[in-house]
Parts: sequence; C-alpha cells; structure tokens
Amino acid sequence: MGAAGGWRGPFGFRARRLPRLRGVLGAGLAGGAGTGRAGTGRARVEGMGEDATSVRVDAWIWAVRLAKTRSAAGAACRAGHVRVNGERVKPAHPVRTGDEVRVRQPDRERLVVVSRLLRKRVGAAVAAECFVDNSPPPPPREVTAALPVRDRGTGRPTKRDRREMERLRGR
Repeated sequence: MGAAGGWRGPFGFRARRLPRLRGVLGAGLAGGAGTGRAGTGRARVEGMGEDATSVRVDAWIWAVRLAKTRSAAGAACRAGHVRVNGERVKPAHPVRTGDEVRVRQPDRERLVVVSRLLRKRVGAAVAAECFVDNSPPPPPREVTAALPVRDRGTGRPTKRDRREMERLRGR
C-alpha cells in the first residue's frame, strides 16, 4: 500500500486499472447504465416490450394469491393446470382485464375473472378486489375422505392392517 505500489482495489489490482475494467465488471453487476451492455437491472426489464394492458399469467396468479410462489404458478401453467378463456396456456401467456382464468388446485378448481391487473404481490384484501371469484364452493369436510391415523411408534402397517385399510376405503 506504499506510494510505489499504489492502492489495490477489491479485485486485487491497482486502482489505475479500474476505470478500464469498469465497463466489463460493472455491466453485469449493476445494470451498466451507459456501458453499452443490456445488463440485468429491474428498471430495464420492466419496461422492455411489456404492454400496459396485459400481464404474464403466472405473475398474475401469484400476485393475486392463487398460488403460493411464483415458481409454483409457473409449474402449474407448464403442467396444464391453468386455462385462460378455455385454453391451456404457458407461463408467459398475457392476461388482460375480463379474461376468465381457471386454476386447478389439489383440493378444488378456482374459476376467476380478471378485474384488475397486478405485477407485484399485494396484501390479501387488495388481491381479493382484483378478480371476481366464480368458483364452486369447496366440498364439505365430511365428503373428503379422512386419512387413517396410526399411533406414533407402531411402525409400518402389517399385511392385515393394509387389507383392513383398503376395505375401509372401498377398494
């Protein structure tokens, strides 16, 4: 760090070399405004080719809390559990106001009509105002088959236990 050596930066080289490499190192890290690189900054991504009248279906499903995570919403689209206006869609399909979105969930199917577009996840009260829920009511708890409960520490069921469970389930 003496006068002859000069100050060494965080990458281990002298500070006088830093301006030459700033375009290479800084572009990918911070979005690189003015470096001629596309970068990964959020401000650039939001404005690129996005129509103000539509939103990605996976982002909208996540934003209105029909899916717990954005990746779960995308996985549901890829698996064919999401339909927009009756057609199976991919995660990047645009959703517009007035579209009918059908989401098949493990316990039931949700049928909603888009009344407002959202890109970011919001609170439950605001999310409920962004769609009209036309879903049939969930099935009553009595209709849903109860899982047999085994006492803790009893181990795996025997062949006799399995046959009794199958008989109770009606198989």
